[in-house]
This record gives sequence, structure tokens and C-alpha cells, in this order.
Amino acid sequence: MTFSSAVPRHVAVVMDGNGRWAKKRFLPRLAGHKQGLESLRRCVRHCIERGVRVLTVFAFSSENWSRPAEEVSGLMNLLAGALAREVPSLHQEGVRLHFVGERSSLSDKVVAGFLQAEALTASNDRLVLNVCFNYGGRWDIAQAAAGLAAQGIAITESSLGAALAMAHVPDPDLLIRTGGEYRISNFLLWQAAYSELYFSPALWPDFDAAELDAAIAEYARRERRFGQTSEQINQSSEQRLTV
Repeated sequence: MTFSSAVPRHVAVVMDGNGRWAKKRFLPRLAGHKQGLESLRRCVRHCIERGVRVLTVFAFSSENWSRPAEEVSGLMNLLAGALAREVPSLHQEGVRLHFVGERSSLSDKVVAGFLQAEALTASNDRLVLNVCFNYGGRWDIAQAAAGLAAQGIAITESSLGAALAMAHVPDPDLLIRTGGEYRISNFLLWQAAYSELYFSPALWPDFDAAELDAAIAEYARRERRFGQTSEQINQSSEQRLTV
């Protein structure tokens, strides 16, 4: 059998479990989100060390606005602080930042922070970090289709794919969800069509290097067929080896 390469080029993560992590410790939910930011910092470093080229994280979904106002406000303040504090160090590490999602409902301060971070890190090539904020997979497909329709461009798989908000990177090879839940929750609906799915019981603040390595090891054991049979994959590999 022909298995996937050992390290996925693009890893996507639904960072779930911050609130439950805090609740277990009798802490406010925002404390869990702060600890989740620490986990993201570690994950970026671990991905760079392992040769992952793209990391995409689900930071705030378009459905998260329905959470308690205090939590949403705290998340926005946490984001603003993270932009000021984390972006310079990410830039030093060679990380290129993209903020993916609908921006019209965000504050001018947050949008300005996004633009500044993207401009500062635009030439970096060690790791692409996509932060999906106020993002939803259905929103992404709808906005892409609307844009094509407004331009009078025929909607095909090719044109729609090129109009999506994640068109600047290849589709994720491995999609991880932490927190023990078994769903993708409107994340990368189009792009995850052939992603390998991995569900970790670890709450996101507890997701460490060992958890990431376990996900990558499971990915490496799987055969990626993209609709073909194992025999076709093996034959194709043998032909490449003889060329």
C-alpha cells in the first residue's frame, strides 16, 4: 500500500475546549481562551519544527456571536492584545499571517490590526498561519459565489475554488479537532473534502507536542486515495518510480 507522506503540508485545527478547560478549574471562560492562546503559540512552534508549511486555525466562528456578550467582548480584547504582542515575534520566526473571515462586523481597530500584521509578515515563508476569525464555511462558499455572479463569471468548481477566502493555500491534508467532539462545525467545508480527519480528546489548552505528533503519526498511517482504489494508487506510484 502507498501511504501519505509522513508530515502533512497543511494542518487545520478546530481549537475546541477552552471553556471546558476553564470550567474544570473553576475559572472564568476567558481564562480558558487565554490559555488557548498559549497553546496556539506552542502549536505554531511545533509545526515549524516538524516541517508543516501551512497551519490554519478556527479562532472565532460566525456562530460565536451568539455566545454571552461578556465572553465575546473578552475575546475581542484578547485578540487586540494578541495582535500587539504576538505579531512581532511571529514575524521574527518567519510566519506569514492571513486573517480569514468576514470583516465588516469587526471593529476598525481589529481590522487595522489584521491589515498591519498581514503587511508586516507578507514576505515571510517559513510557515503560513491562517487565523479564521468571524469565519464560516458556508459564508465562504456564499461570498465566493456572490462575487463570481457579480462579475458575470460562470460558477464552476475551478472558478469557485479560486474565489474562496483560502485560495492562497492548498487544501488541508490533516484536519484536527480537539476537545473530544466529532464534527467540523462549519469549518473549511469546501477545502476539507479530502482532508484526513483526526479527533483528539485533549482540550485545546492541553494540546501539546505529543498530541500533535500523535495526529501526524495517525495521518502517516493512512492511505489517501482521492476517490481511486488502492490498486490504482500503487500502480501510479510504481510508474513514477520507473520514470
